[in-house]
Amino acid sequence: MTTWIFLRGLTRERRHWGEFVGQFQQALPHQSVVTLDLAGNGRLNHLRSASLVQDMVADCRLQLALRHIAPPYHLLAMSLGAMVAAAWAQSHPDEVEAQVLINTSLRPFSPFYQRLRPANYAALLRLLLPGATPRDRERAILRMTSRGGHEAVLPSWLALRDTHPVSRLNALRQLLAAVRYAAPAHPPRTPTLLLASAQDQLVSVQCTLALARQWGCDHHIHPTAGHDLPLDDGPWVADQVREWLLSSRLRGTTP
Repeated sequence: MTTWIFLRGLTRERRHWGEFVGQFQQALPHQSVVTLDLAGNGRLNHLRSASLVQDMVADCRLQLALRHIAPPYHLLAMSLGAMVAAAWAQSHPDEVEAQVLINTSLRPFSPFYQRLRPANYAALLRLLLPGATPRDRERAILRMTSRGGHEAVLPSWLALRDTHPVSRLNALRQLLAAVRYAAPAHPPRTPTLLLASAQDQLVSVQCTLALARQWGCDHHIHPTAGHDLPLDDGPWVADQVREWLLSSRLRGTTP
């Protein structure tokens, strides 16, 4: 059975995957899914977040070792989590058999204004400043990351914030890690699928297209979803992964 490691993005925790884990396992019933929290998020919110993506990789590897979950792994990750996956595949290619990167943006392939769209600067700054209510913050995040009108997830997101809040300092450290990380220019040895959203209001879809050109890897673009692609259309993501795995096997490659 293949072991999939799921990694979320900035200040998000493993429970933010919501219904997607079940949708993924329905589409790929013979896969084992392990969802991890980055330090500072979720059940690890009492820990200090790493300010380097490479340190986040080390922490993920330690978590899996402590749980006796041995490599090799398949990685599915989005946004900041996808940077962690890319760094993991680069530094430990023997551990990562395949990776699916969702709506990520990697330096040096894309300019800063595509990696984080300027229309979001003021909203993100307000999220880091005191004054806004938790509901205001979660609604703002939903507005920036989803194009599917998923207001129904707000109560569960508020409950996650209430039980496992992410400190302002940890949010800044995670943002610093994302800004600092630079991906390798050469293509990874690990077979890679890129998925992105044409209507992503947080990160330009051009970031994924630039990465696909640089690395020469498979990619698919969802025409209507936002940044949180697994929330907006989880079945589409699962279907793309299933079809990619099948075509890769037919071509005789690793996945």
